[in-house]
Amino acid sequence: MTSQPTPTQAGNASGRPGEPGGGLQAGLKNRHLSMIAIGGVIGAGLFVGSSSGIATAGPGILLSYALVGALVVLVMRMLGEMSAANPTSGSFSAHADRALGRWAGFSIGWLYWFFWVVVLAVEATAGAKILSGWVPAVPQWGWALIVMIVLTATNLVSVGSYGEFEFWFAGIKVVAIGAFIVVGALAIFGVLPGVHSDKASLGNLTDHGGFLPHGPGAILTGVLLVVFSFMGSEIATLAAGESEDPQRAVTKSTNSIIWRIAVFYLGSIFVVVSLLPWNDPSIKDKGSYVAALDSLGIAHAGQIMNVIVLTSVLSCLNSGLYTASRMAFSLGQRGDAPKAFARTTSRGVPMAAIVASVVFGFVAVFFNYKFPDSVFLFLVNSSGAVALFVWLVICFSQLRMRKIIQREAPEKLLVKMWLYPYLTWATAALIVFVLGYMLTDTEHDGRETVLLSLLVAAVVLVIAVVKERIAGNRTAAPAQAPADKVSIG
Repeated sequence: MTSQPTPTQAGNASGRPGEPGGGLQAGLKNRHLSMIAIGGVIGAGLFVGSSSGIATAGPGILLSYALVGALVVLVMRMLGEMSAANPTSGSFSAHADRALGRWAGFSIGWLYWFFWVVVLAVEATAGAKILSGWVPAVPQWGWALIVMIVLTATNLVSVGSYGEFEFWFAGIKVVAIGAFIVVGALAIFGVLPGVHSDKASLGNLTDHGGFLPHGPGAILTGVLLVVFSFMGSEIATLAAGESEDPQRAVTKSTNSIIWRIAVFYLGSIFVVVSLLPWNDPSIKDKGSYVAALDSLGIAHAGQIMNVIVLTSVLSCLNSGLYTASRMAFSLGQRGDAPKAFARTTSRGVPMAAIVASVVFGFVAVFFNYKFPDSVFLFLVNSSGAVALFVWLVICFSQLRMRKIIQREAPEKLLVKMWLYPYLTWATAALIVFVLGYMLTDTEHDGRETVLLSLLVAAVVLVIAVVKERIAGNRTAAPAQAPADKVSIG
């Protein structure tokens, strides 16, 4: 089996860098990659969705976040091992293509693209709601259109402009959560100057029905509610292909994933459930972070959080469009998408891939306003379990790729999965368990999400198998020529 080309080699098959069709270019700086890696684990879901998790599991939601966080760390370790050995814009899809077969790379690549273009519509709508609250003269659909156009233009200019926008978006998120943790911790221990909170106490972790007020089973239910807020951790491995030193970028982001999840997720949620009793009505009414800030008497807490959430939404939109377009570019390179997707401008931008992704996003936004409870609900639910499918494919790809790398280029094993292959199998088993548990969840639409996602995955898989068989038949056709026309010697 021949080794895959590097991203630059693959992208430059039809021209040199700087020329139309010259492939992706190394336009991301180290500071861009660092902030993309840090910000990638902080989705808008952390700010918006954590309140339902707290209401369901109480302080035990910390264990839910810790469990999913450990799962993400293990999956990222596997992905880091493969991507450090072979950085590519297709990331796990390209690795699956080689390790498991063309059908796997095709299927998971298109499912991942589908997930992110639906996310574009979700986030554009969320951002439009905030902006229309500030400037009601512009309707929500108008704001959604403006946000999508601006970020599409950003991605079309160059990969450097995407990196610059994401650097500042992610920077604001990081600073905001860091400040929240520091201020909250000072309040919990009663040393925050000028602020006295009669509710802030570590006793909130156990005083209101115990650490697990709804029993141990609520931990797993909490997992279902928080698992999707972690999607995006893998973006750094896709972006690394357009950096100056891909291997270093992948290695650094993989090694730092543990502290990033520990600080931003576990740290901030710990502060929330310590500042307020988990069953305080304000958590559900206002949102967990707004309620926590309000409890400290911080003026305009709601508007401050709206700014932070809007930044997270714009960051997610920016990265979602980038990620979807690069996956489409990679699929185009491998012949699994229209060839136009693999063509780039003189700035190294895959224009057709970006435009196709944003067009689907615009259509989904239209469905959100026109058919929110039917078509759009189907799109959201049918893409909901894709994160778990991606993680599962990464597990099985790593099991095969480790052997390939060891055989062909052992010196490229800069990052190694711990306790291979046992921990890889354990991680895969945990993902399957979570998917199975979701099938029992009717209260939070877990069953519907898994079944619809499986339906879409099955359709894509059938297309992949049919496509592969057709390609195989075309390849075999010349060998089936009549015997009298075959020349020997």
